[in-house]
Amino acid sequence: SIPAVTANLAPHAHWLLRIGFASVFLFHGIGKIAAPAQFAEMMGLPLSIVLAVALAEVAGGLGLIFGAALHRDWMTRLAALATIPVLIGAIVMVHWGQWSFVATETHPMGGMEFQVVLLFMALYFVIRGNGAQSR
Repeated sequence: SIPAVTANLAPHAHWLLRIGFASVFLFHGIGKIAAPAQFAEMMGLPLSIVLAVALAEVAGGLGLIFGAALHRDWMTRLAALATIPVLIGAIVMVHWGQWSFVATETHPMGGMEFQVVLLFMALYFVIRGNGAQSR
């Protein structure tokens, strides 16, 4: 029956959020590592800030996956925490003033909808840690 199947899958459902979240941060972090000077110039940021953001993104993505795989609650919480300043920075510096993620003339990189969802996911993992995963 469907309830039995979902009950069996429920302890593993945290992987859906983790993989989605981690893939976004790994993609963007690796992109910044591959071309840090271009990103720094585009955003008007010092290279050191861009490298710190890239490190937080990659560490956040990897930490969320390895925190669960290795059953390290502290790693999950720290990884999620590392992404919060990055998300707040993206919201304030790039996406503020428009909700919809769709690019417009005033917001060519879209609004803050997606970043706010990621921010709430990060907060969930900071608060919950590995509490939702099976052992």
